[in-house]
Amino acid sequence: MVPPGFHHLHLNSVDPQAAIDFYLRHFPRSTPATWGGLPALAAPNDVLILFTRVDVPPRTAPQSAIWHFGWHVTDTRASLETYRSRADLTLLPLYTTDAGGSVLVSSDTWPGTGGVPGRTKAQIEEAKATGVQPTRSGGFGYMRGPDDALVEYAGNHPTERFNHVHMFQDDPFCAQLWYQRHLHAPVFAGRTARTPVTEDTCRVPRTPDRSWPALNREGMFRAPSAAVVFGDVALPWYARQDDRPLAPSRGQLYDHIALSVTDLDAWIARLRGEGVRFLEAPYRCGETRAVMIEGPSREAIELVEVR
Repeated sequence: MVPPGFHHLHLNSVDPQAAIDFYLRHFPRSTPATWGGLPALAAPNDVLILFTRVDVPPRTAPQSAIWHFGWHVTDTRASLETYRSRADLTLLPLYTTDAGGSVLVSSDTWPGTGGVPGRTKAQIEEAKATGVQPTRSGGFGYMRGPDDALVEYAGNHPTERFNHVHMFQDDPFCAQLWYQRHLHAPVFAGRTARTPVTEDTCRVPRTPDRSWPALNREGMFRAPSAAVVFGDVALPWYARQDDRPLAPSRGQLYDHIALSVTDLDAWIARLRGEGVRFLEAPYRCGETRAVMIEGPSREAIELVEVR
């Protein structure tokens, strides 16, 4: 079966139109849209952010498997300067150590090493000792979006577009196997184990060393890490950051992700035969049909039939 494409990220919002206006202002190559009778933002790469209106602010805690979404920009530093001039926008600091200090974009601190976008305390000391300097080009930063959304912008890339949904998983390599087995997802290049993982070897303990830059002063755990990709949208994963189980995503700010398939009935039969948990039986979704399943860390995944 052909792997699904990435269709949309579904958000709950107290004011969908205000949220759409916010994203249109800060990511100007996107356009307003509707899909399935719901308001939406259309990214330049034909990916949607879909909104459902709710009466009370949607929950962002306890942490679900969906952490934030990310957008490619053509020039991170130019975007940063534009964003800094806008009074309606809150940019979030990236802490550079647990002792203090922060930057607004990752390229203003020591670059990551070993394919990881951060450095541990020991690696920071090594960077200091060897004279490693910030690149001051490209990198990533974060903004606070409507409904307390966390939004990453990153460059420098050829075009502006929706790029990824960053997630946490109980076991990143086991999640990779789940997405490969059940959804035929390709592994994202450079974001997997160096040796093939199996059901017997996929449970890899979280490393004890935190790294920076990070949105929280105490740093974050970045290994193990894995990722898959649907079309041109990546789903990168870190291990969950504490010992609390990840919460179901339904009803939270980031309600679910949606993938597009061409033969929904065939996918339903296959997934039922593989024991995948169904959250909702097939239902009408605008002019098409969809079904909701649950991923390995209780993330909701909608399969939308497209022709």
